[in-house]
Amino acid sequence: MKAIITGFIALITLSLNAQQMKNPQETVIELFVSTDEQQWDQVKAVFDSKVLLDYSSMTGSPATSMTPDEIVDAWKGLLPGFDHTHHQLGNFQMTLSNNQAQVFCYGTASHYLENESGKLWWVVGSYNFDLVKEDETWKIAGMKFNFKYQDGNTQLPQLAMKNLKK
Repeated sequence: MKAIITGFIALITLSLNAQQMKNPQETVIELFVSTDEQQWDQVKAVFDSKVLLDYSSMTGSPATSMTPDEIVDAWKGLLPGFDHTHHQLGNFQMTLSNNQAQVFCYGTASHYLENESGKLWWVVGSYNFDLVKEDETWKIAGMKFNFKYQDGNTQLPQLAMKNLKK
């Protein structure tokens, strides 16, 4: 009986450990789900200690190396000002090499804010992620957004920032 119980406990432990280990694609998905849910500690947890963040194709600003705290602080300066955000990802491609991974995916971000001048702003593009494996956990070390187009009310970000100042 003791052997059966010990075996059962080992099986549960293996199952829990397998659930905790995410692959690189799941880490990328967790980033966007946590961002939309504004679970900022979870957002920070998917990033490496320094992240090369590159939105230059959309903003014109050069890529910059940032800490998870800096990234979240920047996102908290905009995203909570919307009533809702929704990131949709697809067409994943992944390359693994030892403790490094590259993930490519399409991405669409919908931003909704109740107002008189157009309630939606969409941004469409793709992402290239560089991930590193640390202690059996995949962390995002690089994130590049490849802007394709935007549609809707492009003034919504300014309105969202005004909402945060109220």
